[in-house]
Amino acid sequence: MPEKRTVPRKKIDMYMRVINDDTSEILGHMVEVSKTGLRLETVGPLPLEKDFYLRIELTADLGPMPFIIFIARTKWCKMDAIQPNLFQVGFEIIEMVEEDRQAFLRIIQKYTG
Repeated sequence: MPEKRTVPRKKIDMYMRVINDDTSEILGHMVEVSKTGLRLETVGPLPLEKDFYLRIELTADLGPMPFIIFIARTKWCKMDAIQPNLFQVGFEIIEMVEEDRQAFLRIIQKYTG
């Protein structure tokens, strides 16, 4: 399948849990990130083209807020090639308030190589 991404993702160097803000369930953890999306590693598949309110808890070095919340849509989901009990899920960020976007950009700046 040809690459559709216009903004390259970068691997994230810190373990960051991503939580479904509606249910407080841990969806997975971020393994790659870009200004427009992210890839999660999850323990189960997620439905495609579904919007989720995602929450990422922040460390003090990322700002005064304890977490950010934003809407992201699942774009693809596939079983991990090495660990078949895990899934890789791509999300496109749909909506994020400016203050949370600035904290998200700090995550990218601080924790990607």
